[in-house]
Order: sequence, then C-alpha cells, then structure tokens
Amino acid sequence: MVTIPGYQVSEELYNGSRTLVYRGYRETDSLKVVIKLLKNPYPSFSEFVQFCNQYTITRNLNSPLIIQTYSLEPYQNGYALVMEDFGGISLKEWVTGESLRDITEFLQIAIALCNTLDILYRDRIIHKDIKPANILINPETKEVKLIDFSIASLLPRETQTIINPNVLEGTLAYISPEQTGRMNRGIDYRTDFYSLGVTFYELLTGELPFQSNDAMELVHCHIAKLPPNMNKPDPHQAPSSYQREGWGEVDLTIPEVLCDIVMKLMAKNAESRYQSALGIKFDLENCLTQLQETGEIKSFPLAQRDVCDRFIIPDKLYGRETEVSTLLQAFERVSLGATEMMLVAGFSGIGKTAVINEVHKPIVRQRGYFIKGKFDQFQRNIPFSAFVQAFRDLMGQLLTESDAQIQRWRNQILDAVGENGQVIIEVIPELERIIGQQLPAIELSGTAAQNRFNLLFQKFTQVFPSTEHPLVMFLDDLQWADSASLKLMQLLMTDIGHLFF
Repeated sequence: MVTIPGYQVSEELYNGSRTLVYRGYRETDSLKVVIKLLKNPYPSFSEFVQFCNQYTITRNLNSPLIIQTYSLEPYQNGYALVMEDFGGISLKEWVTGESLRDITEFLQIAIALCNTLDILYRDRIIHKDIKPANILINPETKEVKLIDFSIASLLPRETQTIINPNVLEGTLAYISPEQTGRMNRGIDYRTDFYSLGVTFYELLTGELPFQSNDAMELVHCHIAKLPPNMNKPDPHQAPSSYQREGWGEVDLTIPEVLCDIVMKLMAKNAESRYQSALGIKFDLENCLTQLQETGEIKSFPLAQRDVCDRFIIPDKLYGRETEVSTLLQAFERVSLGATEMMLVAGFSGIGKTAVINEVHKPIVRQRGYFIKGKFDQFQRNIPFSAFVQAFRDLMGQLLTESDAQIQRWRNQILDAVGENGQVIIEVIPELERIIGQQLPAIELSGTAAQNRFNLLFQKFTQVFPSTEHPLVMFLDDLQWADSASLKLMQLLMTDIGHLFF
C-alpha cells in the first residue's frame, strides 16, 4: 500500500500499465475517496498532460452521471487525482458476474449512458475512450457514472494523423474508424457514438465485435468489416443462447430493433450514425416502454427524433471519384509488385492532399506504410530535405513496433547498408535508435561522396517495400525539389518493387 499525505488508503482497486487506483478516505472529514496515481515514478511530459487533463475537464462537469473530482494534489514526482467514491465497480467487472440477465437492465444502463453523452455534447467534450472499463456502476443502486477523461478533448473537431496502431489514443477494440487516422475523416463527438455501439454490442453478446491480437488487423476491421450478427456472434453456438464466463448458459435473444440501433451506432461513416445522444435515447426509451407494457419489442423506424443542432458539413469528397479510382488502382498494382509514380497537380487549396489521403484505407488492408515529406521553397539548398522528412517519419513508425519487429528491421537495414550505416544516420538521426551506433564512415569528397550516398540510400530504401508492406511515399510541393532529390527519385524508380511515389 502507498502512503498519501492527508489520506488513509484501504485497498488497491486497479493496477494498470500506466496508472494505479486506490480506495480510502480523507483524514480531515472521513470522506470516502478514490485516488488515482501515475505508475511511472518519473512521468513524461505527455503523461503529465493526460493526467492533469482529467482534472481540468471534469472539475467543471457537475453531473451525477460523471465521476466528481475533488482535487489534484502533488505526490512524489507527479500528482494524485482525488475523486468521489460511490461504491461503484467497472461495467466490465460487473458483467463478468451474474448481472445482466435481461434486456430491461441493459436498456436502463444504455439510457443513462445516453444522458451522459448528451452532457458531454452540450459542453463540447469528446471523451474518445468510451468502453465498459471506463463506466462505473453501483451494484446495489445501479447508478452509472463515466470516468477517465485523460484523452478527452475540448475541441469540437480534431484530425488524427497516421501513427502506429500500438500508440493510438484510445482503446483499439472500441476505437472509431476516424480515430485510427486512416479514414481521411476528422474526429468529432460522433466518435463516442461508435465506441458506445461497441460497448452495447459487448454488453448484449458477451463478446467484442472484432477480436485480433494484431493491431493493424483490428484497425482494418473497424474501417472495412461489418460486425458479426449480434444474435449469433459465434457461428458455432445456437442463435439464442451463449456461454459467458461465470454465467453458465444464458438465454438472451436480442430484439431485431436493438440490433439495428447498435449497427447504426457502429456505422463506418459518422454521417450514417445517430447525430445526437437524445436521438439514441429516444429509440432506447421506446424499446423500454414496449418491453414494460407488452413484454416484447417490435421493430419501428429508427432515428425519428434524431436532430442535430449543429451545422456539420459531411467529411466526404465530392466530384473526385475518377481521381480516387485512378489512385487506388495504382496502389493495387503496386501491392502486386509494381513501382509507380503519380503526379497530382492543381492550384493551392484545391484539395490535392484530401484526394491523396484516400489511399490510407487500402494501405491498412495491405499492412503498408505511408510516409510523407515536403519540399520547401526556402530550403532548396538542402539536398534530399523531403526524403529525409519522409524517412524520419518512417523511423518513428518503426520504433513503435514490438521488440521482435524492430530487431528484424535492424538486421535487414544492417545487411543493406553494411559498414556505412553512419552515412545514413547523419541525415536520419532516428535510424541510430534502430541499428545502434555505427563506426564513422570513410570520408570521401565531391562526386564520390554523392555517388556513395545515392547507392546507400537506394539500398536503404529497398529494405522497406515488400509484398507484406508496400511503401507509399507522398512528396509535397515537388516544384521546389532540388536536383539531387530528382536524381535520387529517378534511381529509386528503376529497381525497387512495391513502391508508390
């Protein structure tokens, strides 16, 4: 047990990879509290920011549906977040016991969660991590509260850049397609509706809609695959009953309209989901009323009261079907082993990048890499500037992979560059974190140094594109390219497969 000044700690509630949670009471007034601490004794700046973000956002949310935060107090090298204790346990923990045995109980919890999301919507907060582990329920009173606002956002809209799935914000099993950064779509409050849909699916079926140990496979499922039939999540079991840990066999046939509500919440495009929490609540209340009055739930048209009070332009490309099709066809050829270059021209702000970003979706399916660099009008005296940017981006992606994968890349890169690794490290410093410190390269001058670099960079680049991982390189503002970059581009186009410029 830890010792926290001013508090008596009675038990440990949670011991995760990043945080520790304890239950206890405040010594001054014996108030029951839950205390959250950072596990890392020397937290990074980003860990500090996320930890403090919870307090900053929730201290102004005075709602019985959201866990109240009392204070943020200095503790060792970080902070202790002191919150209310209402005797709750996580919904994930609760449903592993003998709890959710009828649809009525599910509907009551679901309606409470809709009320919570409506509060967030009114305060323009995106939670970004809705899941059973972040929803507390009091087993006696059935009171429901939302917790963990560490990655919540006060921005009405965000854009997620492409990063390795292992370091994405949120929880991969519940993450919305746009939150993966690979949908060419922005993130707004409707991302929480998708995660709510996954949560409902799990509560009703006892299983997650998509299950995989491969992070990229999960991302692809969220982007492109439809969830299994809710009344038969496992094809080897009978449609109306299933086993759940600690339950024995449970007969819980899910009404068709409830399946439709969950499927609508889990639509791939935000425009196809519900547009307001009150719209979801109205349909769920209709289900509950029918169940209480007649004992069954009959189908009805969904989203009849689903009205959004904000003007939101759909994130969709208009009039670019031909260009997107040309781009995707080229990527398919590259996936099969070709090397291609495509030039995208147009005036500034016409939407070139928006079209190019459509290639993100098939890249996920092929487990490819997308990297980008930008030539600069005022940096034409720096050779290879865009290439260096692009490969620094790629090194960042590789460093977030597993130790085994990094070791594999290390061996392949060293085989390619031999004893001249330092030549590449001098322009891409992040490479040293993968292949380690290298011996100083023999100094050459003039054309000899240029030729050595071109040959090495060509060999270095050849390591990455493969059948398993096609490489897409987006070089922006090509009109400012230096002659060395153009020459290198010409060399790379000659004998490297699975490469798309």
